[in-house]
Amino acid sequence: MSAFIEVKNLSVDFDGKFVLKGVNLTVEEGEVIGILGKSGCGKTIFMHVLRGTEAIGHVTGEVLYHVARCPNCHHVDFPSKVGKKCECGCDGKYEPLTVDFVTAGLHDGDRKDVTKRISIMIQRTFALYGDDSVLTNILNALNEVGYKGTDAIKKAADLLEEVNVSHRMLHIARELSGGEKQRVVLARQLVKEPMLLLADEPTGTLDPMNADLVHKILAEAVETRGMTMIITSHWPDVILELAHKAVLLDGGEVIDIGEPKKIVDKFLEGYTEVVVDKPKEFGEPIIKVEHLTKKYVSVDRGVVRAIDDISFEVYEREIFGLIGESGAGKTTTSKILMGIVPPTSGEVLVRVGDEWIDMKVPGVANKGRATKYMGILYQEYSLYPHSTVIENLTESISLDLPYELGIRKAIQTLMVAGFTEQEAKDILNKQTFELSEGERHRVAMAQVLMKEPNIVIMDEPTGTMDPLTRASVTNSILNARDKLGETFVIVSHDMDFVYEVCDRVAYIKGGKIEAVGDPHEIVPKLVEKPKGKTDKKPAAKTTKATASKATASKATTAKAAAPKTAASKTADEKKTKSKTAAKSSKKADTAKKAEVSKMEEKASEKENIEINTDGGCV
Repeated sequence: MSAFIEVKNLSVDFDGKFVLKGVNLTVEEGEVIGILGKSGCGKTIFMHVLRGTEAIGHVTGEVLYHVARCPNCHHVDFPSKVGKKCECGCDGKYEPLTVDFVTAGLHDGDRKDVTKRISIMIQRTFALYGDDSVLTNILNALNEVGYKGTDAIKKAADLLEEVNVSHRMLHIARELSGGEKQRVVLARQLVKEPMLLLADEPTGTLDPMNADLVHKILAEAVETRGMTMIITSHWPDVILELAHKAVLLDGGEVIDIGEPKKIVDKFLEGYTEVVVDKPKEFGEPIIKVEHLTKKYVSVDRGVVRAIDDISFEVYEREIFGLIGESGAGKTTTSKILMGIVPPTSGEVLVRVGDEWIDMKVPGVANKGRATKYMGILYQEYSLYPHSTVIENLTESISLDLPYELGIRKAIQTLMVAGFTEQEAKDILNKQTFELSEGERHRVAMAQVLMKEPNIVIMDEPTGTMDPLTRASVTNSILNARDKLGETFVIVSHDMDFVYEVCDRVAYIKGGKIEAVGDPHEIVPKLVEKPKGKTDKKPAAKTTKATASKATASKATTAKAAAPKTAASKTADEKKTKSKTAAKSSKKADTAKKAEVSKMEEKASEKENIEINTDGGCV
């Protein structure tokens, strides 16, 4: 097959600080390239340079796209199409074209022709029209690319079927689970009929079952459409399953390129197993949840039970996990615990000293007394974009400290969040846009810890972290528990992380708690696959030997020894490995919507049900 992309001596720097240095890579037609590397190694910057639609720092070297283009309609295709008739029926023949994304300006016509055939899935971003139906989102995407066919609805329906979300066609986009949103995002990208799909951590914050489904859909899309894909992932298994060739990045440089198993093993050489003697006993209960229910009314779905009569306790100094598929109710539970979302019924009590605070009662003298000792890291966190890291950790969060003390505390807290001391010092004066996604995530974690909370709630704290960074953060959380006596409630889809860090977990399914107990007993209920289910790697389009699906003896993270539940108070260490594995086609007219709204308000008055204005955080 012909070379499709050639990257030669590519370097990118921001004010002299290099994030990519001398990168060389050749990508062939139909090839799947997997990129591995620690947080901050330059993966995301590389993907945006390849996308070619925005200015990224100071770029040198060459990024050559070798394509075939029709001189009549300017349709672009793979270089192997040179000399063949244009597929659009304009009677033109494809001619060779090479475009260098480094020298060609952003508004260069040749460059724009190529970028029309490049799609990207950006990590931690669900780029959807939240108030529109899923079908409308795809129709909008077709309109954006100038699709003029009379069969637009059929084409949209076909795309939704391809990504296995046709059963949500009429649902409002904001009401979908994370895995469903990600599949709709993929469908919107496939609208462009891309030659190249750039998938930057496409499943980093999804549960194992949804992540596995998205991976299979990506593999099938590559094979059936014949497109090229470049994917980054902090899960080595993903690279093993999907990639024909893998690239190891470190400090912005290519360390090695080759067969995925070899690259994964090399990447994990620096990984050290987290082995922890977890406490056999904990303090008294610090959080009590009794018969908690959360309902909201949706115009499209009626009364939705986000949380359905759940009860559990969290003990002082315990690390308690909430696991379950996307949309199970984990995030809603965490926000109710924090007092952000009011429950429909039930009790949520938090202990401050010897006094229990009712989190349903607002005011500084009530739940406000508890929340000042609590911190939360949201899954969709945000930092102040025009402030430096040190400003984000001090004055931006109204932390009034003398400058030198602020610096010292910031460095110590960044180290707790997973940075080394030197890395912490190096990033203090950086703007947040200069950081990688993984680095920004850890800064957001440090922002929460700066206020020294007694209870820390974390929603997907390792969603974009590679195994090495995750191990560092795991140790940091365990260290914070041991030295500071903090209590953690962690929402996570990362089962390796759950094994390593959590003392007990609650498995939530459909708003109900299915089981509470030791991670080694509860996690398998979530991650087990149906018998006979196999993974499929896209068929290689190149003449080179493709990567076999090797078993990952080192690919999955080694699991920590974990004790039994707090309730049992017994020590039973194990080591386990787990492969992490509204109805509305159109908007109702204004009068009808107002009428429905009035009906909903009456219903909510009777049952204390919240009117859903933002889709709910199910």
